[in-house]
Amino acid sequence: MDQYWISDGDGVTRSDRRGRRYASYVPDPLAGRPFTLDGEVAADVADAEAAILRLNVAAASLADTEALARLLLRAEAVASSRIEGLQVGARRLLRVEAARELKGRTRSDVTAEEVLGNIDAMASALDAADSERPVTVETILSIHELLLGGTDLERYGGRIREVQNWIGGSSYNPCSAAYVPPPPALVPGLLNDLARFCDDDSLPAVAQAAVAHAQFETIHPFVDGNGRTGRALIHLILRRRGLAPRVVPPVSLVLATLSRDYISGLTEFRYEGDWASVDAIAGLNRWLALFAGCCTRAVGEAGDFQGKVQAIEDGWRERIGPVRRNSTVDLLVQALPGTPILTVNRAADLLGRSFRATNRAIDDLVTSGVLKQVTVGRRNRAFEAVEIIDAFTRFERRLASPSGDTQVDRPTDTAGARTAGVGNHPVVYHM
Repeated sequence: MDQYWISDGDGVTRSDRRGRRYASYVPDPLAGRPFTLDGEVAADVADAEAAILRLNVAAASLADTEALARLLLRAEAVASSRIEGLQVGARRLLRVEAARELKGRTRSDVTAEEVLGNIDAMASALDAADSERPVTVETILSIHELLLGGTDLERYGGRIREVQNWIGGSSYNPCSAAYVPPPPALVPGLLNDLARFCDDDSLPAVAQAAVAHAQFETIHPFVDGNGRTGRALIHLILRRRGLAPRVVPPVSLVLATLSRDYISGLTEFRYEGDWASVDAIAGLNRWLALFAGCCTRAVGEAGDFQGKVQAIEDGWRERIGPVRRNSTVDLLVQALPGTPILTVNRAADLLGRSFRATNRAIDDLVTSGVLKQVTVGRRNRAFEAVEIIDAFTRFERRLASPSGDTQVDRPTDTAGARTAGVGNHPVVYHM
């Protein structure tokens, strides 16, 4: 859509201060549109769905499924934040997370708080999927509101932008930007269409998640936090469709490592001309192939990490010696992978045991070398499972983490897996 930028006089150069024409991209609606998947791409999507289901079946056999799910969700949120340039170490993040419960604490670590907001947003997306309520614009807004809660941009949380934003180029105008999303007047209608698409089960779940994410990033409906909200939307769809009832694959970890391919895939999704054209279908399929491959690789990474965590827990039990099943020590060992830094009060709440019994269990684990006493906040005693934190650090740092920047002008029933066609024959899905 051709538009004209009226300058407010700000800018370093004369070019920055000059008004001129620019083009914003307006995507076609998704709801009710048929999608054609090439035979090989349909097979890639089917492979990814089978892998995600296998991961969840394997997780169901673990005593600490919930702990593993929390760890993977945390790693996913960290990676998603890193894509946006928010970098924070695992130990630092976990200590700020442990300090959240303390009375009278101040929010001194802004970056860690933003990443914790991302964890809250992803958890909210999964809760929305579990609720079995329809996906609506309000669902998306609530995820975004949690994401920006407690940050300097909290006032924009859950609010659709009323200004033009853009990616790349000048900080003063969109005329040289790498990408300009649709004008703000069109955003509400596009979000309504996206919500209707997310609530449909016609496409395979992985393909639906890929298309929904790309469309969301194309709309770019918020002043900030678009990338992280869009990646939370992936998990909402995978959970809602029944592919990931227990654990979500850390897709952002892989997308972060393939940053150029990720950006290129989103760009190719934004075709010019008719959505039924050869170029548009080819761009869609290249994006779907990349996304499906990332899902499959994410499952492999999660499986490897799951094995390492299980080995650490087995080592703990050898050091501790025999313990009574469902004793406080037994439950604490199961819970530690998901909460590797905790206070006695947090552990007691988590286990549903008394403060006294929990304190004794923690002392036993300190003596055994499973836990180490640390300080969170100013002078609050906490305990950390060093081996889990080190494993988590290696896991989420093993992949590269690109950063990005978005300039904004100053704000004045579950379907389960589906079997897709294979070979070279295209598969058409009618919405």
